[in-house]
Amino acid sequence: MTSGALTAGVVVLLVSLGAVAGPLVGLSPWWLTVFVALGLGSLTLDAARFGGRGGHLLAEALPGGQERLRRIAIHEAGHALAATSDGLVVQRVLVGSLACLRAGVDSGGCTEFALPESVKLSAEDLRRWSRVLQAGMVAESLIYGGSVGGDDDRALLGRLWGLSGFDVATARMEQRRARREVEQALRDRRVEIEAEAERLLQAAPRFGRRPPP
Repeated sequence: MTSGALTAGVVVLLVSLGAVAGPLVGLSPWWLTVFVALGLGSLTLDAARFGGRGGHLLAEALPGGQERLRRIAIHEAGHALAATSDGLVVQRVLVGSLACLRAGVDSGGCTEFALPESVKLSAEDLRRWSRVLQAGMVAESLIYGGSVGGDDDRALLGRLWGLSGFDVATARMEQRRARREVEQALRDRRVEIEAEAERLLQAAPRFGRRPPP
């Protein structure tokens, strides 16, 4: 679900509850009109101020937000651990929509690497990137039984293989091979994944939460 859809869903839910419960508690229709206006205003503010990510910011601030952030942290921990093993430099790891918003990144979480010197990579470098970029999805699958993130990772991986001049069949075969390799590597490092995720989670900012010292 997109952030705009999530925010709109929250607004629609509140308005619907007001319409149903209002007459039961003697709430004036005038107040419902106010609620609708505030809801529409919140959608406009979300789009203008938060780039449509207000729904995610709200979800992460609510009591259940910690588990949402933990899943993001697991995903990013997979990237970070695989990058360290494969010799790729991790520049920073962001967990949560608030951290990404502050950094000017349109995402719910991301791991940033030092960019390669050339867009046309060797087969070995592409295999390395294939392992690292798929490691987030693999980490999620190991802990949760499946992954919900990774669309951006797959898109970037496809672009890297395409820009390097390899045909689609070769790219898919090598990516499947890389996934098997990183699955085996991370399966043996589950404790490390969870420990790194916990560290990232503790550092992740949230509305209403005092930042760590």
